[in-house]
Amino acid sequence: MTDRPNSPAARDIAYHLHPYTNARAHEAAGPFIVSRGKGIYVYDEQGKEYIEGLASLWCASLGFSEERLARAASDQLALLPTYHNFAHKTAEPAIELAERLVKMAPVPMSKAIFANSGSEANDTIMKLVWFYNNARGRPEKKKIISRTKAYHGVTALTASLTGLPHLHGDFDLPFAGILHTGCPHHYRFARDGESEEDFATRLAEELDQLIEEQGPETVAAFIGEPVMGAGGVLVPPATYWQKIQPVLRKHDVLLIADEVICGFGRTGQMFGSQTYCIEPDIMTLAKALTAGYLPMSAALLSEEIYQVIADNTDKLGTLGHGYTYTGHPVSAAVALETLKIYEERDTVGHVRRVMDRMQSGLRAFADHPLVGEVRGVGLIAAVELVADKASKAPFDPPGRVGAAFGNFAQEHGLIIRPLGDAIGICPPLIIEAAELDSLLERFGQALDDTLAWVGDQGLASVA
Repeated sequence: MTDRPNSPAARDIAYHLHPYTNARAHEAAGPFIVSRGKGIYVYDEQGKEYIEGLASLWCASLGFSEERLARAASDQLALLPTYHNFAHKTAEPAIELAERLVKMAPVPMSKAIFANSGSEANDTIMKLVWFYNNARGRPEKKKIISRTKAYHGVTALTASLTGLPHLHGDFDLPFAGILHTGCPHHYRFARDGESEEDFATRLAEELDQLIEEQGPETVAAFIGEPVMGAGGVLVPPATYWQKIQPVLRKHDVLLIADEVICGFGRTGQMFGSQTYCIEPDIMTLAKALTAGYLPMSAALLSEEIYQVIADNTDKLGTLGHGYTYTGHPVSAAVALETLKIYEERDTVGHVRRVMDRMQSGLRAFADHPLVGEVRGVGLIAAVELVADKASKAPFDPPGRVGAAFGNFAQEHGLIIRPLGDAIGICPPLIIEAAELDSLLERFGQALDDTLAWVGDQGLASVA
């Protein structure tokens, strides 16, 4: 309650600036405070139960009450609560985790370097790509290509990579040298009658043309999520990655796979790169690496890239990059326990067993008057709400209907995330069939409530 001056809500309004939040609206509405979690559920201050349908922020893969992760953190805190990785120093959990990640990578990798978030991992990689090309005597080969509607983070560098306007406006972003190519969303951006395969061919040709226009000698890397997450859960069209990768190899452009959301089982394979036959030179990992229990991320480098970087550190005397908490022993211990749980419980196998239930259950809403497209793979999906199904016309203003849906879903005990007017669904990987059925039931209730609200508001003509 915000009417009590010393309540948590009132203190939150008084002292806390929330990310991704309208500060003035927050002053009026106050916070939604989560008090505890159990399995796939979280509970508010009044004890009301909610299915966490976005796994917090795409990350709580093992839910909210995994005792083994709590014990792993506690045991490491008692043994060695903190230490750094600078100047040859480290702790055993960081060593073991680096080895484990390199060995489990879907393509040959050589070294892991740690950070604290997906944003930091991608920021680190941008610097290392520049460092790498300087070391190779190619100081002009520095441009990075991302995609419209991509999401790669919120540091100044990675927000530049992110292809969403609200991360750029009034931040003086994106930085020079960051380019954006076409978004691989067939529903929105294909031409009339253009098949998925033809759309993918056109996108690959446009990428090739962009590199040629910029000059291949100036383009260093291309970064992409196997499935684009915060941009709307955009599943690549058929043959997309098969056609993009030869273009990059043709121009000696490095491929960075941003596996921050897709990694560790989300798409029905351990990595999204396996699902889409991607062969990256660099991978970035976060979120499900620790099941979201502690901040940690990693980047994996190929042997060729590592050798060039290593030679340059020998020339310069050091690698001038790192964070205080790089390879933090407690985070690393939790990550190791997380990976052990995935293996012992066959988490990826569980995802495969239940994912069709979620995907088919969501596709059952395709005929709903508000639904333009249902898309997804594994245990990640989105339902895009539109003003007119036939023309695919979006609502005006964008995002208002999605926000209303989010509020109705919350009333029905389901927390999801509106991505504009696309509704993202990304439950914990441990979700069971009966729990998926409950999620789908609550989703349908919120969809019907939203339809009634849209009619009351006169926002669209719906059947």
